Amino acid sequence: MAATIRDVARLAGVSPSTVSRALSMPGVVNATTRARVQAAADRLGYEPNRAARGLITGRTGNIGLVVPDLANPFFPSVVKGVQARARASDVAVFLADTDEDARAEAGLVRALAKQVDGMILCSPRASQEDLAAIAQETTVVLVNRLVEGIAAVTFDNEGGMRQAVAHLVALGHRKIAWVGGPQTSWSSAHRILGLTAAARDSGAELIEVGHFAPTYDGGMAAADQAVATGATAVVTYNDLVAIGLLARLHARGISVPDDLSVVGVDDIAMSRMSRPALTTVRLPKQRAGEIAVELLLAVLDAPDPDTIVGSRGSLPGELIVRDSTGVAHRQARP
Repeated sequence: MAATIRDVARLAGVSPSTVSRALSMPGVVNATTRARVQAAADRLGYEPNRAARGLITGRTGNIGLVVPDLANPFFPSVVKGVQARARASDVAVFLADTDEDARAEAGLVRALAKQVDGMILCSPRASQEDLAAIAQETTVVLVNRLVEGIAAVTFDNEGGMRQAVAHLVALGHRKIAWVGGPQTSWSSAHRILGLTAAARDSGAELIEVGHFAPTYDGGMAAADQAVATGATAVVTYNDLVAIGLLARLHARGISVPDDLSVVGVDDIAMSRMSRPALTTVRLPKQRAGEIAVELLLAVLDAPDPDTIVGSRGSLPGELIVRDSTGVAHRQARP
């Protein structure tokens, strides 16, 4: 028979109401008592009744997570981090995918918000005005996006691009092409800032090829234009774009890295499996998901949420050098 709250109370030597507070509102119970209650609950395999706990705390015990595209391998890593940290806090996660549709995003978020205590929006495509309005209606934490007044965890996109340019310049590249992501992408805008500054500081020429879908097909579409620039190296919005670019270059008989070096961003699993293996800027995706949950729970628990809203984490990227970059000894073929 399943353990009850009275069984836990008896083993811990406290009242059932203390067990309820220790498990549902740990901040109001002293640490020693809380640890004793948790140890008793673990020993008995006690699972709190979520509905009953909701009556006490006024919360659902659920959080929402919205991503632009689950088919993009970047986002499942973030989801994994969110789920792991939420599970550790006995919180359920409701997941939604906007399919890269900025117009549908706000409506989807508002619909999901009715069922959860707060929302994590990963790389949202909505406008700053829409996000600010949503944050007035429900508790929100952003991942890979900054909006004034909303708690967020971001990646150091500009620092990652500086690493990529420094690597290419050290290999002798002086003409670098940039294949950008969606026009509404916050990270794409910040990556171009980092690339522009790094190119200027190193004396390299940066050529913007344009905005493309953040997909394999987007990379295929960008490849011919990137080659036409005469650049000896290309930096792409993400690894999926880079892998599509590699496929098109191979079809044209353009050797990577002999004719053209290629750098991606994200370090998804496929970047190690591509041919050649992809040089990329690794982003700590799973850790970002964990921090987002920590931020959201902190905002929900804070007596004065405004003290938490101002806190932000910026996670550094790390250049991972593989086989798709090499010495610039040959011009890309038109």
